Amino acid sequence: MKTVYSASNISLVSIFQNIIEGHGIRCWIKNEYLLAGVGEIPPIECWPQLCVDDDDFAEAKRIVEEEITEKDLSSWKCDSCGEEIEGQFATCWNCGESRS
Repeated sequence: MKTVYSASNISLVSIFQNIIEGHGIRCWIKNEYLLAGVGEIPPIECWPQLCVDDDDFAEAKRIVEEEITEKDLSSWKCDSCGEEIEGQFATCWNCGESRS
């Protein structure tokens, strides 16, 4: 078992789970309910992790990287107010400005 993707947001991990399963690769989410442990456990250790079998890792990683590049889910800084916004959002939560 290898982790192919991890994020603080379970929604992002679930999106990638659906994409990878759509390519016929079996995967599962580890630490799905561990966020309740934040404080006792370091936060990044509680992040949900999308895992695949070792044999499928290379292909699954390629799919994830392709999707990230294509969809640009990286965080961004609002041009209007300078707020740091998570990549899945197309509009600034602070001022309403759209992602450029």
